[in-house]
Amino acid sequence: MTTVDQPVDVLLSDGSTVGLRPIRPQDAPEIVAMHGRFSERTRYLRYFSPYPRIPERDLHRFVTVDHRDREAFVVLAGDRIVAVGRYERLGPAAPEAEVAFVVEDAYQGRGIGSVLLEHLADAARRAGIGHFVAEVLPTNGVMLRVFADFGYQVQRQFADGVVHLTFPIAPTEATLAVQRGREHRTEARSIARLLAPRGVAVYGASATGQGVGAALLGHLRDGGYPGAVVPVHPGARTVAGLPASPSAADAGVAVDLAVVAGPPDAAAGVVADAAAAGAHGRVVSSAGFAEAGPAGAAAQRSLVRAAHAAGMRVVGPNCLGVANTDERVRLNATLAPVLPAPGRVGFFSQSGAFGVALLAEAQRRGLGLSSFVSAGNRADVSGNDLLQYWQDDPGTDVILLYLETFGNPRKFARLARRIGRAKPVVALASLARPAGPALDEAAVSALFAQSGVIRVDTVAELLDVGVLLAHQPLPAGDRVAVVGNSSALTGLAAAACVGQGLTVADGYPRDVGPHAGVAEFTAALAGAAADDRVDALVAVFAPPLPGQLTVEEADVTAALPATLAAGKPTVVTFLAGRVPAGLPAYPSVEEAVRALGRVGRYAGWLRRDPGTVPELTGVDRAAGRAALRGDTADPVALLAAYGVEVVGSVPAGSVDEALAAADRCGWPVALKAAAPGLRHRLDLGAVRLDLADPVALRRAYADLAAGFGAQVLVQPMVPPGVACVVELREDPAFGPVVGFGLGGVATELLGDRAWRAVPLTDRDAAELVDEPRASPLLRGHRGAAPVDRAALADLLLRVGRLADEQPRVRALTLNPVLARPDGISVLHAAVGVGTAGARPDTGPRRL
Repeated sequence: MTTVDQPVDVLLSDGSTVGLRPIRPQDAPEIVAMHGRFSERTRYLRYFSPYPRIPERDLHRFVTVDHRDREAFVVLAGDRIVAVGRYERLGPAAPEAEVAFVVEDAYQGRGIGSVLLEHLADAARRAGIGHFVAEVLPTNGVMLRVFADFGYQVQRQFADGVVHLTFPIAPTEATLAVQRGREHRTEARSIARLLAPRGVAVYGASATGQGVGAALLGHLRDGGYPGAVVPVHPGARTVAGLPASPSAADAGVAVDLAVVAGPPDAAAGVVADAAAAGAHGRVVSSAGFAEAGPAGAAAQRSLVRAAHAAGMRVVGPNCLGVANTDERVRLNATLAPVLPAPGRVGFFSQSGAFGVALLAEAQRRGLGLSSFVSAGNRADVSGNDLLQYWQDDPGTDVILLYLETFGNPRKFARLARRIGRAKPVVALASLARPAGPALDEAAVSALFAQSGVIRVDTVAELLDVGVLLAHQPLPAGDRVAVVGNSSALTGLAAAACVGQGLTVADGYPRDVGPHAGVAEFTAALAGAAADDRVDALVAVFAPPLPGQLTVEEADVTAALPATLAAGKPTVVTFLAGRVPAGLPAYPSVEEAVRALGRVGRYAGWLRRDPGTVPELTGVDRAAGRAALRGDTADPVALLAAYGVEVVGSVPAGSVDEALAAADRCGWPVALKAAAPGLRHRLDLGAVRLDLADPVALRRAYADLAAGFGAQVLVQPMVPPGVACVVELREDPAFGPVVGFGLGGVATELLGDRAWRAVPLTDRDAAELVDEPRASPLLRGHRGAAPVDRAALADLLLRVGRLADEQPRVRALTLNPVLARPDGISVLHAAVGVGTAGARPDTGPRRL
């Protein structure tokens, strides 16, 4: 949502940035100035006449809107308005509005029209408008394509020399696909311009060769970057042996990237100079911004606003820099003096200091990189931007991420689900968890796995998995052959396989014994590689004891490439000999198998049907919103709006009220203590079931009142079933998440819950039902009848839809939900309402 006080920045199709906000009366002079810059053709196509100047009466109407029946947005490049779009409702309370927009000639063809249409449609929908109409001259092919290419079902009529268009503006799968496709292309292009600049200007490099700026300049120069490198210095003629310039614009060369070192006030001061030189992006290594406190955070916001106003993206501040190992680019704009060899792995690190260690370790392991970005404070460019870029980058096959926080978790999950189908994404995510009832580590890992992300816990694991993915194919299944010359090592490897959820293939582990020579050992490996029962190999080799084998006989590694040509992934732990390049080697069998296990789970995710977000009947979003009143909610009405029936209950504060309630509900009834947290506690005696007559109810009420207070709930009895619990939480890292588990003290104590992030697919819902350790109780444990698991999955889909559409619902608990062979009964619902949670992945595009 955009407001006058909360403008947004958006990306255009060429990767540059502009601002967008609602129009205001003070914009009148700028609107006149923009109109004066229009060509005659642009004025004619917009106004159907020459319209050389804007009359005062029209100008007042243009800039004065009520932001409901009449709305207008302006697009700003710096302080200059370069486009305006507006809608006007066709009569009081009419469901239709006329839409129009115009873009200054110099900014046409850069996607501004589609951005304006997104924001206008979003504002109109919130004002109760369902359709747009537009009138376009037949010769205005560009404008006709803007409407036609958006995914709307456009109806056309030609009359009086004008094309009349009408289309509904409700979002659909088609419009969402178009919007996200444009988002992907614009974000990818903005990063491509950062990583393949024609020239680089370096600010803050001292003439003495000391300091961060000098180091950045030296690494650029010595890394073989073929473009122009311009040290910007107020007085020196040369810096680090390169001709210096007092400003980037004075250098007379094309500059796409500005690299900035020095104090925060200096970093903020170079925006205008870099923009004058044509820079598209800035890498700010300077510290002292948001990490330094409130004043630094304010300076950081000003830095980004100034850069966006100048059309630039920002990497950092407080970052290590960016690098691209492509032979045509050879860009090392980082504080790392030496980069790993060129390769096909893209690397993103949120931490600058941590990035140095990551690069050094990658180089030691021979893990080649395609490109590297350290985002530091992540004031602008984030891991999501890099995912968009790497998705289509032909030089990148594997993506490694080090994350400390998520700026937009829903978007990360969406991108990872899509990109993970083509390129594996590995994340070291030590996300800070809040105090209080936060999701445990198992739940966090499950949420990553839902999106196909391979989550690891340490730097070593990040690189272990990265090396395996970079050099080996994915396994076709989970059957593993363990081959070695030590019974101890093969036994350890087999046990590690079981611990990682892998299956030791029939006939393995195979121990060839310590006396085996090259021929015997390599024959065993070749046999395992050719075995149809095997999907992956673990090779372990211990050095022979003195006198057992000659040096030549012990050198089995030389034969590995020839014997492992079957195209199956192989990990090795060789305690003797040199492992050939391209074969992932690990110092211990546990590390080797752990990497294989993580890659195997990812391969399994790829093989599974990803599922779809299904259409649900009986959903009334408006009714759900109406059930949220102020800071409270009507749980029964809210859930009914999403097709979920809650078994009614009647509160009572005395035995007579309880008897009257039972008469209304119909006998038999259940009696429950009304205090929160007790309504499902059979184990504490806070619930009494199957009370068939007033005598039984009086006796039960007396017991409950004595133990838990006079307030009770009376509820009609339903058939028994397996007690389940459904939860909805607003997680600080992942946004809204849905949890499922079985009821009971034991399962609650053990935290036996499965979790998935919203929105849920049908596959997610089915996995939620089957994932808890106690889920066999739902499938007919010890002869019991299986419950209706499809009904449970449908319930979870509806709760997920509720979470997606009602951001003011911050928590929801359905406990208990009784699952039976013939369906389910929801016996109690509790709802927590608050300020609408941030949903940055919904609505029109914005940075």
